[in-house]
Order: sequence, then C-alpha cells, then structure tokens
Amino acid sequence: SMSNEAGAAELICLAQAAQDALTDSMVERLAVTGANVMEVANSLNDEDTKDAILNIIEQLTELHKSGALDTLFQLVTVIHATKEACTDGMVERMFQFAESMVTNLANEEVAEMAHELHVSLQEAAEETAKEPVSGGLFSTISMLSKPETQKSLQFLLSFSSKIQAHCND
Repeated sequence: SMSNEAGAAELICLAQAAQDALTDSMVERLAVTGANVMEVANSLNDEDTKDAILNIIEQLTELHKSGALDTLFQLVTVIHATKEACTDGMVERMFQFAESMVTNLANEEVAEMAHELHVSLQEAAEETAKEPVSGGLFSTISMLSKPETQKSLQFLLSFSSKIQAHCND
C-alpha cells in the first residue's frame, strides 16, 4: 500500500541520514563497543562465570537485606578517608614502629624460646594422646594429689598472675 511505501522510504532516508552523520571515528568506536559487548556475552556463557555472577548477586541481596551492605560501604569510605588523611610523617612513624617491633622480636633469645615452646607443646600433645582417659572424679582427685600435678598448677597460676600484672602496668 501507499502508506507502507512512504514509511519504508522514510526509514531509508532516516538510515541514510544516520549513516551520513556518523564519522569514521564514531563507526570505529561503535565497532569496538560491539566487540566488547560480544566478549562479555561470550564470557557469560561460561558455566563458572555464570555461577560466580549469580553467587555475587545472591550475596549482595543478602548483604542488602541485613543492612551489611551499608556497613561495608561505610567501612570502605572510612578506609579511603584514612588513607587520604595519612601524611608522609604518619607513614614514616608507622614504618619506624613496625621496624622496632621486628628488631625487638627478631632476636636469638625469642627464636630459642619459640622453638622450646613449640617442642614442649608437641611433646605434651603426643604424650597426652598416648595415655588413655580413665576414671572419673576420684581419679581426678587422685591425680591432683601428685607432686608433678601440683607443680604444674602452681606454674600455671604463677604464669597467669604475671601476665595480668604486666598487662595492668
């Protein structure tokens, strides 16, 4: 019909006008965009990628429902603000503090103590694993009467009080 022909002619004119208006650089950018869209579409066809994206969406929904998403964004904002606020002097002081901590801890005595502690824990674990657990309350009372048990308890109590005293200084 006549109106269909007029509509088709209009559409052809419109397409021609659009083609004339596009510069070479615009055509190039559209081609690149199209290629990028195809690349994303192809990667979405991959099962692992699809599962990962669906998982992320589910997790985001849960975070949003619980209000944790807002907290997460607040935390990111605080971290960013802190990073921006750090002056060179502050960074330098933090580095000096970390350096002094490493120097204090990285000495032969501390290394030796850590090694002895590791060996003692390992030996105690092996020894305890070998011994069968037997008896009830009376065998526990009997064990408490042994001098080595009392010595161990005295050591633990002394150690505990020394730690508390140092922490309160």
